[in-house]
Amino acid sequence: MVSTFPNSYSVDLSRVRLSIRTLQPQLVEWRRRLHQQPELGFQEKLTAEFVASKLQAWGIEHQTGIAKTGIVATIKGTKLSTDTSTTSAALSTSPLSVHNSALSTQHSALSTEKVLAIRADMDALPIQELNEVPYKSQHDGIMHACGHDGHTAIALGTAYYLQQHREDFAGTVKIIFQPAEEGPGGAEPMIAAGVLKNPDVDAIIGLHLWNNLPLGTVGVRAGALMAAVELFNCTILGKGGHGAIPHQTVDSIVVAAQIVNALQTIVARNVNPIDSAVVTVGALHAGTAHNVIADTANMKGTVRYFNPAFAGFFKQRIEQIIAGICQSHGANYDLEYWSLYPPVINDAGIAELVRSIAEQVVETPVGIVPECQTMGGEDMSFFLQEVPGCYFFLGSANPEKDLAYPHHHPRFDFDETVLPMGVEIFIRCVEKFFS
Repeated sequence: MVSTFPNSYSVDLSRVRLSIRTLQPQLVEWRRRLHQQPELGFQEKLTAEFVASKLQAWGIEHQTGIAKTGIVATIKGTKLSTDTSTTSAALSTSPLSVHNSALSTQHSALSTEKVLAIRADMDALPIQELNEVPYKSQHDGIMHACGHDGHTAIALGTAYYLQQHREDFAGTVKIIFQPAEEGPGGAEPMIAAGVLKNPDVDAIIGLHLWNNLPLGTVGVRAGALMAAVELFNCTILGKGGHGAIPHQTVDSIVVAAQIVNALQTIVARNVNPIDSAVVTVGALHAGTAHNVIADTANMKGTVRYFNPAFAGFFKQRIEQIIAGICQSHGANYDLEYWSLYPPVINDAGIAELVRSIAEQVVETPVGIVPECQTMGGEDMSFFLQEVPGCYFFLGSANPEKDLAYPHHHPRFDFDETVLPMGVEIFIRCVEKFFS
């Protein structure tokens, strides 16, 4: 996909309003401060304190300590409100939106004020950074290797701008600073804590800086953007013994090997080729010596898919295969299987809003990637199950500056020129959503 783009890794910031371009030094400063002090999920104490201090200094109403370290900022516009029911109908075209439109109509009967949420994640990864930069991680073994420091900086820039220009929009914006996206997941507990209520959120948007796309491009689409994430651990319980006397044993390694091969048939023979899915065994451990048949074998794996109809299917099929092979060899098994995140499904109406805004900010047509998808997962999916919304990718790779390493790599970094573009897209989405 990337190879179809011109070999140019600069962006035209003239499409970003001057008042946002002037924020660039602050955006970089905030991002680098956060990068130096990365924290794991639900441990984002320093990050939350930094975000809260900025919101406090800017006079922005906010709540802290949500789902341990989460923050929600609330900014109310002062522009004269327009007919919000018309706006809602214009932006809601998918089946999910039809359902939520009915809820929004009930809400509008009580209040004409619409509410748009913007979500940014704050956590880092347990990775030792290998970049030699002035803003290198100061926390041993922890690194912002997925761009969440940039997401938080963009959200802060958006909050600052909206607070200074409340006369430009009519409605309320909630900015959600979420912990623990990388795991075990902060979206669900924030939703349970009521971040989408009081006032009720009508729609939500969010972005992910994306080194799989060149700097200055936007990946946005209706429907599935990112995959469901399911995980499994399985222990094969055989009977160990001497490597030279195999008939006295039940070889757990032989059983595990057949299971690994058989699991690959699920996608190949049980999934419609039009659908996309992945079953991966990422770890297999067994045995301790050359001449000892292992008593047990342990495997770990992941399942990914876009179609929500597959919920429950892979768990059932994987266990059927494991049980059948174990029975045929006289082995037993212990299987743990759990769903981490559902697929990220964008609402068609809100995705069209984001796409129309992106076309104004980035160069088109090469700047918009309408069919961008990944088998990676994201717990933004839980927000999108509650209200219509759109999650999109903002290209941040620049090979000319050696800023194109993949996400979760110990040398991951991105071109910071992209930061004001993220703010501009969010601001224009706010203005158009309420117009």
